Amino acid sequence: MTALPPSLLPATARVDASGRLSIGGCDVVDLAAEHGTPLFVYDEEHLRARCREAVAAFGDGVAYATKAFLCGAMARLAHEEGMCLDVATGGELEVALAAGVPAERFVMHGNNKSEAELRAALTAGVGRLVVDSFDELDRIDRLAAEGLEVPPLLVRVTPGVEAHTHEYLRTGIADSKFGFGLASGAAQAAVDRLGHSPHRLAGIHAHIGSQVFDAGFFADAVAVLAPFVVPLGLEELSLGGGLGVAYVEGEQAPSIAEWAQVVLAACDAAGIRGRVTAEPGRAVVARAAVTLYRVGTIKDIPGVRTYVAVDGGMSDNPRPVLYGSGYEAFLPRATDAARPRQVRVVGKHCESGDVIVHEAMVPADVAVGDVLATPVTGAYGHSMGSNYNMVVRPAVVFAGGGTARLVVRRETYDDLKARDLGLG
Repeated sequence: MTALPPSLLPATARVDASGRLSIGGCDVVDLAAEHGTPLFVYDEEHLRARCREAVAAFGDGVAYATKAFLCGAMARLAHEEGMCLDVATGGELEVALAAGVPAERFVMHGNNKSEAELRAALTAGVGRLVVDSFDELDRIDRLAAEGLEVPPLLVRVTPGVEAHTHEYLRTGIADSKFGFGLASGAAQAAVDRLGHSPHRLAGIHAHIGSQVFDAGFFADAVAVLAPFVVPLGLEELSLGGGLGVAYVEGEQAPSIAEWAQVVLAACDAAGIRGRVTAEPGRAVVARAAVTLYRVGTIKDIPGVRTYVAVDGGMSDNPRPVLYGSGYEAFLPRATDAARPRQVRVVGKHCESGDVIVHEAMVPADVAVGDVLATPVTGAYGHSMGSNYNMVVRPAVVFAGGGTARLVVRRETYDDLKARDLGLG
């Protein structure tokens, strides 16, 4: 098997004459030695470039979907580069506010926002609120009656477009926990209700799914939505996020700019004249990071397979377990080396399904003690992490200009014990 495709590495990745990888001017193997493993290493310039691309493509109002990856440093970075922030829970709201991002730059999502979460959002002064259900409208009415100011509202519509992605990632079909159905008439009922309320209906929101490779599905969504959206004459249409990224050799996905061209052209052709925006997350952060592990055990079962066990697993990347997602693996000490040896990269958790890469190709000389890396892990790894088996969650560093700064420290055993009142 050939070496790892460079297209899967972050923008500033460089490989020296000996094959060692650096990101942001920082030697990756050295980072593993300094900060320990597992370790998320993000290319800061890559993150900034993708944020700038999103703003250039969609204009002011485009929001970074924090569910993909959120910490204080990421919230500040996205804001510095001109993006709004899409938050979907009270926790995401709290972290982003603590990072110093002005509340008016937030878009608040969530299919089941509690009254406490809505109260926090309205009290903080979020810029836009995406309404997802009639129950939520009832809660908003009660809060408004208390004197809280309601921001401009967007109604989330499920257009009935089935994007070709994993069934758990489809959010725009009629059978969905998200939004108001277009075909059922619920979307029109929600719009009619807001038309007789004191709240300002500013726009329509739709999201068809995640990890979508074909931008044409977004054009299909626009075609379905247009007869509903155009007569309303609202100021905004958000097509959400969902743009896919390449995780393994052979996959291809549009850039953010290419995606925007398709979406904006479709909207123009359909006669949609309001602001058209989006909420990219994965497309901003996924390829910006690699995860570093330390190989602890190599178990060769003759005639069956070879297992390479590392010191992380489903607690720092549950996507292979949840969706059967594919990844590549490589040794950053020999980044451009051939990878002829087929192995299964597994984690340390007490589950047979704790697999990081089902059929990984690695250099023949992979050995216990090696740093092994998986690329394109900047989205839905850290954010979906857990403490299963009481494993502490990894540290996160941002690398740039020859310096790596720790932005999320590694958890400790004391952290695990701190909330357990039975240990006091």
